[in-house]
Amino acid sequence: MILEDYKEIVGFCAMFTTMAQMLSGTLICRNIYKKGSARGVDPMPFLGGIAICILMLRHAWMLGDSNMINANIFGLLTSTIYMIIYYRYAPNTNEVLKLTYKVTIFVVIFLVYAQIEDPTKVEYRFGIVITVLLLLLIAAPLVHLKKVIQTKNTEILPFPLIFMGTLVSFQWLLYGIIIDNVFVIFQNAVGLTLSVAQLSLFVIFPSKMSQVELLNEQSKED
Repeated sequence: MILEDYKEIVGFCAMFTTMAQMLSGTLICRNIYKKGSARGVDPMPFLGGIAICILMLRHAWMLGDSNMINANIFGLLTSTIYMIIYYRYAPNTNEVLKLTYKVTIFVVIFLVYAQIEDPTKVEYRFGIVITVLLLLLIAAPLVHLKKVIQTKNTEILPFPLIFMGTLVSFQWLLYGIIIDNVFVIFQNAVGLTLSVAQLSLFVIFPSKMSQVELLNEQSKED
């Protein structure tokens, strides 16, 4: 395969773009800081990011892929920082803690499974688990689809994460084709489709400020 000669380059670019995607969460945290509250911001992109990075890191170790290992270590660190910031400004910290406990138990269960499963089967079966969870995380913003359509406002959707996620899915898809890994190919082919679908919402329903924020901006100008 001609692309195989570019394996290291594509892998490095995919890793670099993934890290850039993870840094895009700083834009969301910046908005939270400016507003002084995390109200209206969904914590799952951050909390889910921590969970999926831990599980994907475990899978990357099974595959022995340094690009995937480095990307997920970086993602775990950044997602943890974002979650700490979110918790600091969360309107209801008890709800955040409950959600955190549930996600923690969920992750521990699968880590234990990966440890006790038959070594000859764990890579394939754990790969299936990772694929399903990753696609659920990518599709998570679509939970707000009804609200977006009703309000014709995409403000609740994390645009920086979705945009960068589109670039990341495309590059890892290319990398998956090069290394001929069915899980990496399937994960990112579907992930790319979901990301593009979410991006289209920003074209159909451009984000706009809420009435309260608009009044605040006008009062500042006066």
